[in-house]
Amino acid sequence: MKEKLLNWLNLFLVADVFFVLLSFVWFAIAVVGRSTGVNLGLDVWHQLWQPVFNPAIGILMAGALLSGLTSWISKRFNKAH
Repeated sequence: MKEKLLNWLNLFLVADVFFVLLSFVWFAIAVVGRSTGVNLGLDVWHQLWQPVFNPAIGILMAGALLSGLTSWISKRFNKAH
């Protein structure tokens, strides 16, 4: 059961990493577009920052810490037995 939960957590974190990376690519392209005078959605990106991208980054950091902590605890208990 624990292993299945960790696998789902890792799968979710991988998907979240790709989502965060794609949102950064969108931001970078939109900034370049804004500097050249082409509208590539920077205003939409800014509107989505607070409700979508900011929590995704927070979930990514919290999930990475949780995954590392569970791995560390698991290794520590396995050495004791």
